[in-house]
Amino acid sequence: MQTYQDTLHPFIFDNTPVRGNVAHLNATYIDALQHQALPPLLKRALGELMTASALLISTLKMEGALILQLQGRGILKLLVVECSSDLEMRATAKWDQSLLDKETAHHDTTFKQLITHGQFVITLDPKIGEPYQGIVPIEGDSIAEMLEHYMLRSQQIDTSIWLHCDGTQAAGMLLQKLPNQHAEDIDVWNRVNQLANTVTDAELMLAPIDLLTRLFHEEEVRLFSARTTKAFCSCTRDSVANMLTMLGHAEVDTIIEEQGSIQIHCDFCNKHYVFDEQETAQLFEDNAASIKH
Repeated sequence: MQTYQDTLHPFIFDNTPVRGNVAHLNATYIDALQHQALPPLLKRALGELMTASALLISTLKMEGALILQLQGRGILKLLVVECSSDLEMRATAKWDQSLLDKETAHHDTTFKQLITHGQFVITLDPKIGEPYQGIVPIEGDSIAEMLEHYMLRSQQIDTSIWLHCDGTQAAGMLLQKLPNQHAEDIDVWNRVNQLANTVTDAELMLAPIDLLTRLFHEEEVRLFSARTTKAFCSCTRDSVANMLTMLGHAEVDTIIEEQGSIQIHCDFCNKHYVFDEQETAQLFEDNAASIKH
C-alpha cells in the first residue's frame, strides 16, 4: 500500500506567509460510506466534502470537531461531514431520488443543479469553550468554490482549494495565505496560485512529494510529516441514553406508550439502538441518583 494513503501532509513555502495541506482518503472514504447505499453523484460529493474537512480542520488551532453541512431544497436535502481534530471523520447524505432520476436521465448534473436554493452551515465544536456556527448561502459552481467564498467573505482568509473524488478514493489540496500584507507576499500568493491552478484530477491523486514537485519545482516548499485519517462514528449506546435523558422523562414515557420502545438509528454508521420501558425507567432512575450525589 502506498504510504500516502489515508494521510494529510502539511507544507509551507519557506520565507512566505503561504501554507498548505494535501490530503488523500482511501480506506477512510470507503469505510465511512460502506453502510450507505449512495448514488454515485452524492458519493463523489461526500468524498470531496470529507477531504475538504480534513484540509480545513488542520488549519485550526482547536481540539474538537468541524462539521460541514450543505442543505438544499432540490435533489440534495443534506450533505454532512464531521471531522475531529484527530482527523477521525464520518459522513452521510439525504436526497430526493425521484428528482435525481429525472435530472440525471439525459445529462450530467452540475453542482448548482444538485443543491438548489442551498445554504452552507459550518460548525466548530471545541472540546473546551462554546461552539461557533456560521450559516451562509451557497456560492460557487463546486464544493471547492463554495468553501473558498466562505473563507474569504466570512473569515477574511485567502484560501484556494482543489478537490477530486472518483467514487473509490478522494484527494485534495489547500493553499492559504496568512494575514500579512506585504507587496511581495501578494506576488508570492498570486504566483503559487497560478501554478496550482494547472493541477489535474489525476495529479491530485499523486504522492504529496510528487504533486508538490510537479507543481512548484521552482519554489522552496517544505513538506512536513503525515497525519493519519480514519473513519470513525462517535455514536454509542451511552451517548444515545444521554440524549434520551435530555429529552425528558415525560416525553420518553409518551413515546414508549405509543410505540412500545424507543428506536434510534444512526445515519452515519447504520447502527440501531433500542430502549424498552424497563431500560428507559432505569435511565431516569440512574440520572436522578447521579444528580443527588
